This record gives sequence, structure tokens and C-alpha cells, in this order.
Amino acid sequence: MIKLVQFPWSPFCIVQRRILEFAGVRFKVVNIPNGDRSLVWRLTRQRYYQVPVLKEGKTVMFEMSDDSQVIAKYLDDRFKLGLFPRHWEGVQSILWRCIESEIEGPGFKLNDIYYREMVPASDRLRFIRHKERKFGRGCLEQWRAHQKELLQELASRLLPFEEMLIDKPFLLESRPRFVDFDLFGVLGNFLYSGHYELPRPHTQLKLWYQRMAAVKFASFDREKLHS
Repeated sequence: MIKLVQFPWSPFCIVQRRILEFAGVRFKVVNIPNGDRSLVWRLTRQRYYQVPVLKEGKTVMFEMSDDSQVIAKYLDDRFKLGLFPRHWEGVQSILWRCIESEIEGPGFKLNDIYYREMVPASDRLRFIRHKERKFGRGCLEQWRAHQKELLQELASRLLPFEEMLIDKPFLLESRPRFVDFDLFGVLGNFLYSGHYELPRPHTQLKLWYQRMAAVKFASFDREKLHS
């Protein structure tokens, strides 16, 4: 059975979790504390300490760089999901880089300010230390103080994706490709705390998000999905 090692709120873990659900395969989720990466370190033979990590039998998959999509491409090839068709190469690479920087940036900050609600008390010190080593002392308090501005920034950066959905059900065409799952994961992280909703004017994105939460690979013709 496939095992997904993760933090539940991680945008990149949500991506892989939704792909597995989309594929309709059995898998097991293994949640680890944010401050204890020992399982990841052991599984990757001391080559990686981030999440997600995917394990299937003796195969262990993890990302090789900030711009790689190793796990998603493994799952795509393993279950023939059609997430990376050749005619969208390049376009998807540009889009996922935008999603994982322009959208993920304000999104994770807005979620992280509610860390007390999702991080167990025993792990909060390590969580704060991890954030402050990366983003500077007091970063969580700064993000909370600028919450309104971050929400406005996120809404503005989401506008092109709202426009992409005006005349089609998914970002690129009539079926989901990888970038749909990527954006779903980043927005899932933003929404994880339960304190937010998608920007009110972005009606197409709201419908798309509901669609992405429920869509299954079995709903599409396998041959046409790869066209």
C-alpha cells in the first residue's frame, strides 16, 4: 500500500493527497510532528527532511528541488492519470512556479498565524523556531498584524486564475491537469484553519474548488484524458 508521510496542512501534501484520492487508490496517511523529521530522514536514507514523502513497497519518492514534481509525476505515470500531457509542457511549468510562489506565499502566512489551533502544544516551540529561522524573529506576529493586507494581496494574485475559469471547468481545459491539483493544494493550505473563505468576487474559483474537491479520475474516459 502507498504511504504518504505528511503534515495535514502542508500545501504540497494536500496536492499529493488529492491526486491519490482522484486516482481512487488505497493509501495510508502518516502524520508526523512538524518538529520531528526523523521518519523522513530515515526513509530517504538521510537525503531529505521535508514533506511530503511517498513510500510504495521499497520505492521512496521525494522532491529533488524546489521546482521538481517528482511525486506527482510518479503517481501520474503509476496510475496513468494524464496530469502532465505533452501539449501542456512548459505552460504547466510556468503556472506551477507561479502558484508555488505568488499564491503559496501569502496563503501559508495567513494559515500559519493560527498555528496554535493545528500544532500540538508539545511541538509549538519547534514550529516557531523553524519559522523564525527561515523568516525572521517575530514573523508570525508580523503576519497576524498584516492579515488584512495579506488577504488583499492573495485576492489580487488569484485574479488571473479566476479569469482562466470563465469559460471552462478547469484551469487549462475540460479536465484537470497537474496545475489544478497544485492550486487546490495551495488554497487548501490557506483554508485549512477554517478562518477564511475564498475571495468573494472570485465566483469561478469557488465553483472550481468545489469541483476539484470531488472530481474522480473514473469520471473521465481514460483514452481521451491523455489526448
